[in-house]
Amino acid sequence: MPTPADYLALAHTERDSLVLRRLVKCPYPFVRQALAVNPHTPPEALQELSRTRDSVWNDNRLLHLLAEHPRSDLVVLRAVLEAVAARLDDGERPYAAVLALAGRSELDADEVRRLGTLRGASARLRHLLDRRLIVRIEAAYCGQG
Repeated sequence: MPTPADYLALAHTERDSLVLRRLVKCPYPFVRQALAVNPHTPPEALQELSRTRDSVWNDNRLLHLLAEHPRSDLVVLRAVLEAVAARLDDGERPYAAVLALAGRSELDADEVRRLGTLRGASARLRHLLDRRLIVRIEAAYCGQG
């Protein structure tokens, strides 16, 4: 019988998409976070991870990792954006995920800027969000992004 440590080891090192997709169903938040940093985790699994819930801290950490994942495509990023928006609207503070999304050129700046208008967004988050989006726009304008 596999232990939580076995699942964690698989989540960190596995390369097989089918195995990684099965691990999404694992009940342990640390396994889901390990999947979110494994560069071989396929976009379908990442999208499914964006819909999982555990606790505020674990959920916010997972969303941050998904927003930064190199295989997060536009579908995944929009799913993360929706999850982050829902949490902000509930008064939660997934600020690291918001800022990571602001750095993703796949998303339109206005899509991400909208997050700053939601109930959980603090003045500091809005300021940092604006700065991150300005840097992104300047980099794209200068041909660096």
